Amino acid sequence: MSECKVTCYMILLVFFSAWIFPVSLPTPDPDLLSRIDLDELMKKDEPPLNFPKTLEEFEYAFNEQGRLRHTTTGEAYVFNAREDLHRWNQKRYEALGEIITHYVYQLLETKCNLTKEIVPVDATEEEPRSFIYMSADGMSNPTKLLVLIQGCGVVRAGQWARRLIINQDLDSGTQIPFITRAQEEGYSVMVLNPNENHLEVERPAKPTALPSPEASDEPAEKRERKDDRESKKKRDFYEKYRNPQKESETEQIPIRENGSPEEHVLYAWDHFVSKAAARNVFVVAHSYGGLSLVELLIQREAQVKNRVCAVAMTDSIHNIWHQDASKSIQEWLQQHCRNWVSSPEPLDTPVEPMLSDCPRVSAGTERHELTSWRSFNSIFQFFSEALQTEEEETSNTVTTRSSHRTKPDHDHNHNDL
Repeated sequence: MSECKVTCYMILLVFFSAWIFPVSLPTPDPDLLSRIDLDELMKKDEPPLNFPKTLEEFEYAFNEQGRLRHTTTGEAYVFNAREDLHRWNQKRYEALGEIITHYVYQLLETKCNLTKEIVPVDATEEEPRSFIYMSADGMSNPTKLLVLIQGCGVVRAGQWARRLIINQDLDSGTQIPFITRAQEEGYSVMVLNPNENHLEVERPAKPTALPSPEASDEPAEKRERKDDRESKKKRDFYEKYRNPQKESETEQIPIRENGSPEEHVLYAWDHFVSKAAARNVFVVAHSYGGLSLVELLIQREAQVKNRVCAVAMTDSIHNIWHQDASKSIQEWLQQHCRNWVSSPEPLDTPVEPMLSDCPRVSAGTERHELTSWRSFNSIFQFFSEALQTEEEETSNTVTTRSSHRTKPDHDHNHNDL
């Protein structure tokens, strides 16, 4: 028999034996944790969830190009500051995000000269409150008003996407370019704040009831000896790895009449937009903001149609079927709205509509959060064309009415002759 055949037979014999007489694997050692080098493992323990309160303390700053850079190294923000500690890195990112939110508020007030308007307008000092931002001529500008509505999530007034602000620049991630461009072109501006829906307060800790000795049949002396045998280091290890740093429990107190993005947009319309002097209102609505705008149309159809000249949506997630929009609303959206959607096609290329509502065109990017910035110039061009069309239609209507008024007078004079 050849050596090759012998080898093959031996291999088959091994597999056959393993099948007939399976090897018994050792059962897991229930006390394995006690033999782990806890000192080595504890080196990877999660650091405290205490983070800087300012950009300076974070050692980051925005440069002249509006990009966030480390003040010492000049590098962009690094998410994974600690390897293998995703939760800690995420909490650090969120802490920076809160600082960014207030930084953008400062820019709205200092660079854009906007002021806060408290909502509800009749809020007391004791109840939760939110706010919107408005230009000085927000209620008095007689011609044009621009209303900005962001998507949902952690972003607040003045932001399109926190990720862009931190990882790219202020222009792409904030609404500031829209505000400054609008002001240069004679618009008044209102910046809504649809995600500020509640006040979050810390919930008082519930007192933990100690078990009574009677609750167990085990003698107290035996329980004490068992606790003594368990080392403090092992208990600390167990607590921190099975239940790492407990965060304080909070509860949310909703803001009256502004408890959701849809409620906030409706409230802002009723108390600010509808009362503004501007003859023509223009809206930019990103993502969930488009859904809130359609909901506003459903609730205030006649008012919106009478005041809004054009709506620019950017990757809106509205759905006219699920939101039960009427046929008349669908027709109005077809005529007065355009949705710049994420697409690989060049900017402004028509995109096949999914439903029979507003026309869809490419935003020139496949990134959802970038759609507003990439369609920036196209949106203002769309508004200019919509306003021109509106003014021409108004002029034609006035001319037609004038001719109807003069014609009977002419006939009357002719008869007198």
